[in-house]
Amino acid sequence: MTFREINSKMVRATVVPGQRLFSQRGAMLAYQGDVSFTPNIQGGQGGVMSMLGRRVTGEATPLMTVEGSGTVFFGHGGHHIHVIHLTGDTLHVEADRLLAFEGTLRQGTMFMGAQGGVMGLVRGQVTGQGLFTTTLQGQGAVAVMAHGGVFELPIGPGRPVHVDPQAYVAHHGDVRNRLSKALGWREMVGRGSGEAFQLELSGSGTVYVQASEEKL
Repeated sequence: MTFREINSKMVRATVVPGQRLFSQRGAMLAYQGDVSFTPNIQGGQGGVMSMLGRRVTGEATPLMTVEGSGTVFFGHGGHHIHVIHLTGDTLHVEADRLLAFEGTLRQGTMFMGAQGGVMGLVRGQVTGQGLFTTTLQGQGAVAVMAHGGVFELPIGPGRPVHVDPQAYVAHHGDVRNRLSKALGWREMVGRGSGEAFQLELSGSGTVYVQASEEKL
């Protein structure tokens, strides 16, 4: 297991020769052993085109490549950290939520509007998270960041999950998303004014939700 949670705000990564990790720049807290850290100019495993796509869409996050032999401790801004293990499927995650991930995963970008049509476009304007999301696909582990910790909600046929867009962190599986209006929703629970929106995720998979509406 590459990533091991030390506490709610720090993970330990085992680095072995011949295998790379990628992390946000500035996320390294400490390390032991013969480990090197270099700025990544190729956009992770996705290559140059993936990097350019993320820059054009505003989804780019500066990365560094971690190689060598040793142990590295990662954390960032005191945010809570959650480790997700992928077994061949695709994780959709906001770029600023990524702390670190294994080099076995292929990184890319997906246009969220294609999933939700007009509502997908509205989602980008309402959440401030943009119209594009980062994807990580393959076998490997990902460490994501959140405010107040992360909890997992299963999504199944006929059992969609509705999430406050500001609390959304990531999802994986065969999942469709749609932004819908919820008139008076915030007023009923005393959290804001005017029309509210909620992100509806349906299909089969898992959604990761943070215990806060605060942005990173």
